[in-house]
Amino acid sequence: MSRIAFNKAEVRRKHLRREYVPIVSTILASLLALLPIIVSSPIIPDFAFLMLIAWRLLRPEMWGPVVALPLGLFNDLVAGHPIGQSMALWTMFFIIFDIIDSRVLFRDYWMDWLIAAAAIAAYIFADWYIGTLMGNQAEFSVMFPQLAASILAFPVVARFVLLLDRWRLAR
Repeated sequence: MSRIAFNKAEVRRKHLRREYVPIVSTILASLLALLPIIVSSPIIPDFAFLMLIAWRLLRPEMWGPVVALPLGLFNDLVAGHPIGQSMALWTMFFIIFDIIDSRVLFRDYWMDWLIAAAAIAAYIFADWYIGTLMGNQAEFSVMFPQLAASILAFPVVARFVLLLDRWRLAR
């Protein structure tokens, strides 16, 4: 049976689900960095960044660039990045996505994947460059497996974000 009016508890629960599912999903993706996975070279994608750009590309009206600061700080603290790295890079990418949204009239799946691939490549290069500034002696060619895995994992993460968004907006 269909209902038109909700009681106050259902309205509150629906509001909380609409507001906090994207934030909580990005935080949970940041917590994936705590899993005890040991590899000799970087191959695991940064799922927090993938989740963040998937939400941003799916729902551009939902988050402004300011949201990237606390989420980036949390990711820096959890993943062990230098404090401010994810904050600065995520905010920069949000601003770039805003510029792209103002210039492009429409986007489809392939264009989102191309935008995400460019953002992932720039993010991994920036991670590598910041690491070299801090004394890491690794060549950039070591980052190619992570780059390929991240670009190929983005459609899976985007599909998961789409399912979360459908659940978030469901009646």
